[in-house]
Amino acid sequence: MRAIIAIFISVSLIGCQSKQSVQSGKLSVVCTTSIIADAVKQVGGEHVEVECLMGPGVDPHQYNPTAGDIQKLSRAKIIFYHGLHLEGKMADILEKPRTSQKVVAVTSRIPTARLRSGDAEDGVAHDPHVWFDPQLWAMCIEPIEVALREAAPEHQLQFASAAEQFRAGITSTDAELEQLANSLPKDRRILVTSHDAFGYFGSRYGFEVKGLQGVSTATQIGTHDRTELAKYLVKHRVPVVFTETSVPSKGLLSVLDSMKDAKLNPTGHTVKVLGESSALYSDALGEPGSPGATYLGMIRHNMSQIVKALQNQP
Repeated sequence: MRAIIAIFISVSLIGCQSKQSVQSGKLSVVCTTSIIADAVKQVGGEHVEVECLMGPGVDPHQYNPTAGDIQKLSRAKIIFYHGLHLEGKMADILEKPRTSQKVVAVTSRIPTARLRSGDAEDGVAHDPHVWFDPQLWAMCIEPIEVALREAAPEHQLQFASAAEQFRAGITSTDAELEQLANSLPKDRRILVTSHDAFGYFGSRYGFEVKGLQGVSTATQIGTHDRTELAKYLVKHRVPVVFTETSVPSKGLLSVLDSMKDAKLNPTGHTVKVLGESSALYSDALGEPGSPGATYLGMIRHNMSQIVKALQNQP
């Protein structure tokens, strides 16, 4: 399938843009994830026409491109993708050299020393979830600005101004989240989620983070993983675990079910799992109109839900 898609793209990606984008005078841009699409819209504004391959709640680790995606890619002047193997099943397509289109990995300017280790056994050298540290995500705005400026130099002043404004918004939100995190006692800052997406969040705001799966949801969940997490919950008296909007909750629920075993949980410790309305946004933004519809809204929602849930537990 990858070979067929790659051949199709090599033939069809000849730099053509959709008639709509040509007529409107806007840059035709395709983004892999909703988080990247939000950033491109913030910087490009009215001068870009953005299409997103993976919508709200879609897991990029497991995503398979469709025929419609191939058509969108073929029409784009610029393709923005995350990199760091986030779009694991699309890597062969996105990293294929092209002469007629610009393809940009938005994480390309982040120093390797700032990256967390990933699941090396699964081919993921570094943790790709850099957006959970706003300081790192702010570094991803520059590649977007540069690519847009090179493609449409007549709008470079607007792009520069919008990029600077967006970075300022990220910085102020980061300070707001740090203050909120500091309102929570350090011994309560334990965050348990469906997969290990919040490592950068933990490093930035002082949380101990534990995920049932690794940094990629492509990793398999075994009995050992469930048992070890259950033991961790009991040992540390963790009061609540958090589901994610882009990852099924059945894995976490099975861990809590295993805690009914008296040998595993001799004290009878109980753990609450938050419902759908309190689920954390991890690898994708939320639906339009939801608290997580934008990047800044997403990270505010997550911190608010985390602090509120952990503060209210005995």
